[in-house]
Amino acid sequence: MKLTKTLGYIGLFASLLVGLGEYLLHYSPYILKHANNYEFFSFVKPNNLTYGHFLAVIGLPCYFGGYIHIYRMLESGNTKLSKIVLAIGFIAFAVGGVWIGSRASIGNIVHLKDTLNAETYQNLLENYTAHMEILVKALRIIIALLSIFFVVTILKGNTTYKKWMAIFNPITILISLVLIGKLMPSIGKHMLPILMNVTHFILFSISLYQLNLYQKSK
Repeated sequence: MKLTKTLGYIGLFASLLVGLGEYLLHYSPYILKHANNYEFFSFVKPNNLTYGHFLAVIGLPCYFGGYIHIYRMLESGNTKLSKIVLAIGFIAFAVGGVWIGSRASIGNIVHLKDTLNAETYQNLLENYTAHMEILVKALRIIIALLSIFFVVTILKGNTTYKKWMAIFNPITILISLVLIGKLMPSIGKHMLPILMNVTHFILFSISLYQLNLYQKSK
């Protein structure tokens, strides 16, 4: 269980480091009011785009360690289902890595808006949306699929988790955070730009708590 705990902390570290990077990439006080056509990037300092990019890219591979932690927590319940969760988790963060690696570039394009003719600028935005922003939609579907297998594996029993952990699956946490962010914009403007990282910080934190409960019960 020592390795399982270490992997959980690696996942937690990923959520913090990638979260910090994504926050630098995306946040400004005007983010919620300038969401259309990526205009919020015009309020993000160029240095923040650079720092945020490298922090996120460096931290993202640690998410794979976090999902190996989840796999090890589920494995005793059903090896086949836990491997499916692991595989989907790897796919999710491979897709997420491609997307996060593109954000500094689209941010830079927005900063160059006044140096480009309107048609070229609009074509660049549309091309980015078609090839990169669609990955966010795909990622949400992947996380929803992962959550289904996560819940089923736990409810079948004999995992390291107590069954109430099924409530704290990634898609349920994600939806809950979206609702909180929409209802409380003062919180949402800070949380929504790094939503997937906040989701996984909560997931890994509760998972590590469950691991401690399991160890104490032995």
